[in-house]
Amino acid sequence: MSHHDAFSENDWRRLLSSFGEDPDRPGLAETPARVSKAWKHWTSGYAQDPVSLLKAFEDGAEQYNELIVVRGIPVYSHCEHHLAPFFGKATIGYLPNGKIVGLSKLTRLVDCFAKRLQVQERMTIQIANALMEVLEPKAVGVVIKCRHLCMESRGIRTPGEETITSAMLGELQPNLGLRTEFLALARD
Repeated sequence: MSHHDAFSENDWRRLLSSFGEDPDRPGLAETPARVSKAWKHWTSGYAQDPVSLLKAFEDGAEQYNELIVVRGIPVYSHCEHHLAPFFGKATIGYLPNGKIVGLSKLTRLVDCFAKRLQVQERMTIQIANALMEVLEPKAVGVVIKCRHLCMESRGIRTPGEETITSAMLGELQPNLGLRTEFLALARD
């Protein structure tokens, strides 16, 4: 089953029936087609190569050696345990080493990993590792804060609770001053 086969409309019809619904009633007639299209979008990150998204450029970057931080990058993903949405914001910072990347590319990198079935912890380190690999910066920090519908809408039900994960690579590990600066910039 290739990525773009996803679920057929018939599969979604069967799923609706299994809930006790009538897939032929007017409100649901278009649902299988819509859901199929939605899931193709929500899982489109598998078809993207994170490395090719991060085209680096060196123009004017050689001299820049302060933290570059982008906050408020939207995260929309689905957990691999329940296929339930989780969503929130990511902050990415890096200390360049001669290479910088267009700021919009950081948003696209987050999106690439978010549009896969995920766990937040793994997604956080995947983003950090991809930046480390391509830009070879002195440091990379990623902080992600998300609300998880699998926790909020079932089981213990903790509405509004945020899960915060972080990854600190390179000089952010030994250098307390740099880490403090990054976390201060990452704070709301």
